[in-house]
Amino acid sequence: MNTFEEIEKIKQLKARYFRLMDLKNWEEWKDIFTVDVIGDYGESEQNKAKGVDELVKIVRTFLSGATTVHHGHMPEIEIIDENTAKGIWAMEDIVDHPEFYLKGYGHYYENYKKIKGKWKISAIKLIRLVYDMKSKC
Repeated sequence: MNTFEEIEKIKQLKARYFRLMDLKNWEEWKDIFTVDVIGDYGESEQNKAKGVDELVKIVRTFLSGATTVHHGHMPEIEIIDENTAKGIWAMEDIVDHPEFYLKGYGHYYENYKKIKGKWKISAIKLIRLVYDMKSKC
């Protein structure tokens, strides 16, 4: 196993995560995750998901009608074994929604599993450190 190649594959996975979310390409975005993914996008229970269908529904609903830009930076990726890894990504995003405007900064904490030779996100948690949110209503 070439650790550097595996890390690069995980970096490309995360790049697709951001691009497909910003493009609202939910069918392809869904394929980035394991079927049993655990998602946590915030403090309330409505931002937590068990399973890929629930995760896609939560994010799709929140971003409905919004223009978004997401960036990931400075990945810290650890390959645990040939089929598992974990990572932390610094993040920055803009969500321009009809009802609000949000600019945020924080970190994604993720676990990865390799399934049929392809890395997928098996757990994802977003912790925002700073955000500025303005109502448009």
